[in-house]
Amino acid sequence: MDRARGSVLVVDDEPTIGEVVSRYLERAGYATRVALDGPGALAAVASERPDLVVLDLMLPGVDGLEVMRRIRETDRSRVAVILLTAKGEESDRIVGLRLGADDYVVKPFSPAELVARVDAVLRRVETAPEREAPLDFGDLVIDPAGRRALAGGEEVALTQREFELLLFLARHPGQAFTRNQLMDLVWRYSFYTDTSTVTVHIRRLRAKIEPDPSRPRFIETVWGHGYRFSP
Repeated sequence: MDRARGSVLVVDDEPTIGEVVSRYLERAGYATRVALDGPGALAAVASERPDLVVLDLMLPGVDGLEVMRRIRETDRSRVAVILLTAKGEESDRIVGLRLGADDYVVKPFSPAELVARVDAVLRRVETAPEREAPLDFGDLVIDPAGRRALAGGEEVALTQREFELLLFLARHPGQAFTRNQLMDLVWRYSFYTDTSTVTVHIRRLRAKIEPDPSRPRFIETVWGHGYRFSP
């Protein structure tokens, strides 16, 4: 078999789900491990850093949100995270996004769809430009090659999806995009109907890069339409 496309840790307390998801991911070319609870997930991340974690919110021992918090506290390379949630867990899902999740999938789900989500999240790492010069907007500098951003001269801790959204907007200064367009162009889910994740990511970005998030300097709201980047 050729070299794996990437490594994925699947965390779910239902062995059948872990087995099925793992099998689909392995068929797609990913090196896959499975953990059945929160402590096992944290130990697996600590022993061998995965490229992405598929993380169930409802876990024994340590719940998924706490696992998320601990990963984000210690993860300097910002491992990507896709949450697995139930339909009634909307509030926890929003908290997970605020903590740094890159995406979420609602149970019951199609394993093939989950693989597509994993592909979409990890694809950006593979296709990131290597030699593009930093985008300098004075108090905000975005470095595509280094995949980092500096606000006021200090490096900002961004999740993979936050960085991709910021970089996309900055590459199209002055152009307004709807949430649906951003889901299509940044998330690459043209079929995805729940665009609240865009709002959450914009709010998180503003909190991290804006001198005054209540009066955004860089990421403006275009009322009745969406958002635009102001250089």
